[in-house]
Amino acid sequence: MQHISASSIHTDLPSRIAYLQSFLNVTSSDGEALLAAAPLIAPLIPSILDAVYVKLLSYDITAKAFVPKNTDYEGETVKNVQELTLEHPQIAMRKDFLKNYLVRLVTTKDLSPTSSFWTYLNNVGIMHTGQPGFKHRQNRPDLKVDYIHMGALLGYVEDMVVGAVMEMEGVDVVMKTRVLRALNKVLWIQNDLFARHYVSSEEGGEAITPPPEHEALAGAKGGCPFSGH
Repeated sequence: MQHISASSIHTDLPSRIAYLQSFLNVTSSDGEALLAAAPLIAPLIPSILDAVYVKLLSYDITAKAFVPKNTDYEGETVKNVQELTLEHPQIAMRKDFLKNYLVRLVTTKDLSPTSSFWTYLNNVGIMHTGQPGFKHRQNRPDLKVDYIHMGALLGYVEDMVVGAVMEMEGVDVVMKTRVLRALNKVLWIQNDLFARHYVSSEEGGEAITPPPEHEALAGAKGGCPFSGH
């Protein structure tokens, strides 16, 4: 029986990732499958982006996150959710953030527990809780998105990718299965890295610790569709 330290998986990110990878049977084969899938998934990204933002702008409760001005955005802003459209420059900017996120999911070569990839996914979770700690968020309104929306969006994106991959022609079932199983494992770990910053644990709750300044979203600012403020 393998011993897992209850304290370490709540306080040390590599230990948490190592445990999750062991439990989900994440192997080097999964990383290889995701890299092999990159040229297959890349053509799907534009349609995925459009579908995601059509969905997010379909509900006032999710659309309201896009009314405040982006940190790096200097163009025209909107006053309310009714003014938001897919063509609005600020939404186009958000699409770029999500595009970078999706690309990174299938181009990361290092899935080891100490990889900066997991730090990136963990930071995406932290930044949506409204907690301080990111230099680019200083003097900006809190970015707080409830977990229900984060989880629902993750499920929506996975469902679209699964459907698209299953309908691909010229790709055998074995390869499709490898890609989807690998993606499912990574997204479940991402879901955990969302949930850990919202949900109190049996250990009495987890403290949300902002990353060191040099790691603050390292190239990942705005890496999720609600991000970019």
